[in-house]
Amino acid sequence: MPSEHSLETGLRLGEVDQDGAILETLERVQGDTRTGFLRNATIGGAALLGALALPGAGRAQSAKDVDILNYALSLEYLQAAFYTEAEQVRALRGRARRAVEVVGAVERAHVKAFQDALGAAAIARPTFNFRGVTENQRQFLKTAVAFEDLAVAAYKGQAPRLVSNALLAVAVSIHSVEARHAAWMRYLFDITPAANAFDEPLSRQEVTKIVASTNFIAAPGRTERKGTPRFTG
Repeated sequence: MPSEHSLETGLRLGEVDQDGAILETLERVQGDTRTGFLRNATIGGAALLGALALPGAGRAQSAKDVDILNYALSLEYLQAAFYTEAEQVRALRGRARRAVEVVGAVERAHVKAFQDALGAAAIARPTFNFRGVTENQRQFLKTAVAFEDLAVAAYKGQAPRLVSNALLAVAVSIHSVEARHAAWMRYLFDITPAANAFDEPLSRQEVTKIVASTNFIAAPGRTERKGTPRFTG
């Protein structure tokens, strides 16, 4: 169990956070060190599906929207692969194992939604190497907290820049689901799900730096043939 001091000063991700970028981000949102009981945590894709059904919520039209949605898709690829690999490895137990099954399905639905919205303009799915993180419950939960907090901040930073109101509705619906994911993972890692009155967005440059610091992206759109873990997403 992490010490009181280690949680107060942020999550220590070791190899996952090569240059301290994730730790720096987590320290912005640190809260109390112990959680109360998070009752009735429910994750689902209903809000997303409802938004996609809105009139005019089809393909991204403007170059700006295409760029933003591909950026979001890259984050969803990362999250979907992370949870899918953890589910395949089956190293997690208890509530964490159940959370992986539910959240993984939602992240895969997010990927499909963005691919449908982008059509032929969707970027290729990279290959990921999670370096054994998915095979250790504590390391997995630390990384999950970081990823979910990152996704929430990233959506908050980009959603207002979308040109299409219909696509904005989709982005906002996904943002709220990612926020629930973040609360769930924080609860499982014994961190207060929501300690601050306000959350700040992260710029695309900041998010890109954090993702790069993990070294989880093994290859852009091709198969990694060296140094693969037991499973790669």
